[in-house]
Amino acid sequence: MALTKKNYKTRLIDEKIEKYLKIFGSILIEGPKWCGKTWTSLNHVNSVSYITDKDVKFLAETNPKYIFDNNKPQLIDEWQIVPSIWDAVRNECDMDNKKGKFILTGSTSLTDEEENKIEHSGTGRIVTIKMYPMSLYESGDSAGEVSITDMLNDTVKCQKTKKIELNYLAKLIVRGGWPENINSKDEDIGIIPKAYIDSVIERDLRKRKNRNSTKMRMLLRSLARNESSIIGYNTIVSDIKANENSDNLLESRATVKEYLKDLDELHLIPLQEAYSLNYRSSKRIGTSPKRHLVDPSLSCACLDLSVEKLMKDFNAFGFMFEALVERDLRIYVEQLDGHLFHFRDSSSGDEVDAILEFRNGDYAAIEIKLTSQSIDKGIESLTKFYNNVSKKPKFMCIIVGYCEVIMKDEKTGIYIVPITSLKP
Repeated sequence: MALTKKNYKTRLIDEKIEKYLKIFGSILIEGPKWCGKTWTSLNHVNSVSYITDKDVKFLAETNPKYIFDNNKPQLIDEWQIVPSIWDAVRNECDMDNKKGKFILTGSTSLTDEEENKIEHSGTGRIVTIKMYPMSLYESGDSAGEVSITDMLNDTVKCQKTKKIELNYLAKLIVRGGWPENINSKDEDIGIIPKAYIDSVIERDLRKRKNRNSTKMRMLLRSLARNESSIIGYNTIVSDIKANENSDNLLESRATVKEYLKDLDELHLIPLQEAYSLNYRSSKRIGTSPKRHLVDPSLSCACLDLSVEKLMKDFNAFGFMFEALVERDLRIYVEQLDGHLFHFRDSSSGDEVDAILEFRNGDYAAIEIKLTSQSIDKGIESLTKFYNNVSKKPKFMCIIVGYCEVIMKDEKTGIYIVPITSLKP
């Protein structure tokens, strides 16, 4: 009998976990802490070992097999604390070729030194699944009247939807997709994201790498200021120089790379890579990724942005809304075994906010607009892209925040979809 927690909210990843338990010996679920990895895993296992428990950790360090339970599937939570668990799990999967023996969860990647101690990659035995904070569909804030699959199959039902006010969208951004924050009071929704940032800086990074907390805060503020933007190392350094005390600068590209790697090891900065295709000026297509924090609430926490502040700063609101949408698009397209990209032509400046590439090679082009007043601009941008690209997108869509209708533009075939109506 699964160890499902009371009041567990079903996640999109549940379906993939059930599928993969029948195909692979073990599953590794990686993602930022607090995103729900443990509770979701408990929904699929019959036993659990918490490596954060010092007694369990001692046994695992002595011999990982000491913590193995006959009641399978077994969850080994935060396995990376004792890296030797990996090879032991892999060997256990080789013993009888049975499927669905273990689920491993990890909120921190191994260091290079720890990686070198692992003898086997786990290929064919252990499959990795990425997990993120909750999407709006998972948290119940999207009604899911239209899906990405519907748009792929051209089966979208055009209809009126519930009107969503801008201050509600601002709340969703500041609150984020952290399961523990979904039911928080409106006046308290900023507390957990701020505590998250403090915990990362003062505990995780100081404990693992003894990083300078002041410098890390500066870097995080720079990333937050440039949320959803295409920026390089020099831009980050310049941004810090322009806004911080010279005594505490991150002064070199090398230092920035080290600190960004630290954040990546904590699964906090997923990159939205550039999409490569045959465009009119393909030799000048940009290759730099968009940088995100894993949830827009963390950017708001770094910049001390509240619902009220977002409502008074529509420029910041627009960037944070784009981050919210791209967080959800990443979750939805990966659920469909696809990938999230962006597109930018470095010569003309033409760009598409999001490209969804599917496993059969088809792709979709998506623009993101906070209000319906910007829909015409989105149609113009997508139409220009469509005319200049040799391989046409399977569908094009404008995802909107403040909008009361799901529709399809008669002239261009472009879908108009509120983010609070979207699902995979």
